[in-house]
Amino acid sequence: MKEDQQENIEPTSKSEKLSEDLKGTFGSLKSFLSDLLDIRSDTDRDSTIEAVKKDITFKGHNAWILIFSIFVASIGLNVSSTAVIIGAMLISPLMGPIVGIGLSVAINDVDTLRRSLINLGVMVGLSVFTAFLYFWVSPLTGSNAELEARTYPTILDVLVAIFGGLALIVAKTKKGTIASVIFGVAIATALMPPLCTVGYGLAEGNLSDAGGALYLFSINATFIALSTFVVAKLLGFPLVKYANSKRRKRIAQVASIIAIIVMIPSVYLFYNMLQESYFKQDAKKFVEEELMVYNESFLQKNATLAVYNSGNDPKIEVSFMGKEIPNSVIGLWREKMKRYGYLKNASLIILQNENTESFDQLQYMREFKRRDSISLMNKDERIVYLESELSKLSKYEQTQIPFADISKEAKINYEGLESFSYADKLVSNFNTIDTIPEFDLRWKKDLPKAEKLKNELKLKEWLAYKLKLDTLIVKSLN
Repeated sequence: MKEDQQENIEPTSKSEKLSEDLKGTFGSLKSFLSDLLDIRSDTDRDSTIEAVKKDITFKGHNAWILIFSIFVASIGLNVSSTAVIIGAMLISPLMGPIVGIGLSVAINDVDTLRRSLINLGVMVGLSVFTAFLYFWVSPLTGSNAELEARTYPTILDVLVAIFGGLALIVAKTKKGTIASVIFGVAIATALMPPLCTVGYGLAEGNLSDAGGALYLFSINATFIALSTFVVAKLLGFPLVKYANSKRRKRIAQVASIIAIIVMIPSVYLFYNMLQESYFKQDAKKFVEEELMVYNESFLQKNATLAVYNSGNDPKIEVSFMGKEIPNSVIGLWREKMKRYGYLKNASLIILQNENTESFDQLQYMREFKRRDSISLMNKDERIVYLESELSKLSKYEQTQIPFADISKEAKINYEGLESFSYADKLVSNFNTIDTIPEFDLRWKKDLPKAEKLKNELKLKEWLAYKLKLDTLIVKSLN
């Protein structure tokens, strides 16, 4: 009897012991993670508020540092040098007013908020004017990849601004400033290149680029301020005390309204950019899986365009060369688009040339049908006449080039092509005279020489294949 009781007790004791060990392990892990990620104990709230307020004002040294760094960044953008742009961001004092806005809203400090907004306006105005002045007098003109990348925000820009803002305010709240982290954030959030691009757009008279760059700067600035607001609230920064309780209540209401006004558009913008990112991913997948496998015509990869337009009539536009694609195939593609979640409401636009083999043959048949008088001729006359017409048609096939369509396709394939001309060139070796098609190219001035040469060779191969010519001349005029 005692043995049975002992057997019943031992399993229960082992189970309880295992449960206690698991609880101890989870408790130790929880304690470890809490110590690892906790920043409250090492947060200096008073010093952080003081440091943020000190960095808000733009005058004296800060103003000159900003001007010089904007000049450096503008030069970097102008010559498309990433290293120079990063160097400019390292010395730029752009963060102060933006962080001040987020913190002042979090602690209900209207005076600091007003000062931050004023200095932010001064900072933006001074930066844009400096960049405008540089690009206005700069001998180097024309856009490049660095400038174009700052004309429209993407979901990645928003994520960089959010995590960059979080890193910055967390670094500032730590006892003892972490300069390297702040510099890293200055690089990551990239506030200065968009402002320089605004100046470039204004100097070039391109309001579209200027507006897009200002939009990108606004997005980055908004999410940095929003990150500061959230962290300050989570760390329990003390609210500013006012002697008048009614004024304090009114200030708190104003601060809350400002926070809501900032947050709602930001959340909507983030959602819209996320939708656009998913749309472009599905569009790329659709083109690769459905359109690229079509062997009857050639899909031009660099002529594929996916436009989201905030969900209002999204579209995918692709360009094909070669044989004309039947409407049944295009209809099948449009049906398959519906299988992709973010392409259900999108439209598919197929751009293709009409210079197919069947089109040319049809033209020849029409030409023959109009010659009813052939049947009235005698045998010898008909033979002579038909030989003459056949000779003409043979020359027509060799020399007739659909220049209008060829030039359109050349423009689609080569963005740096400024003009495209064609003429037949008579070449003699003193025994025979040949007619050779000659194509003259004129490229944009800012296009690198190596890229011009590469494009010229590629375009020559394409023309030879497209027009079925063994001999042709392609040369650049600049």
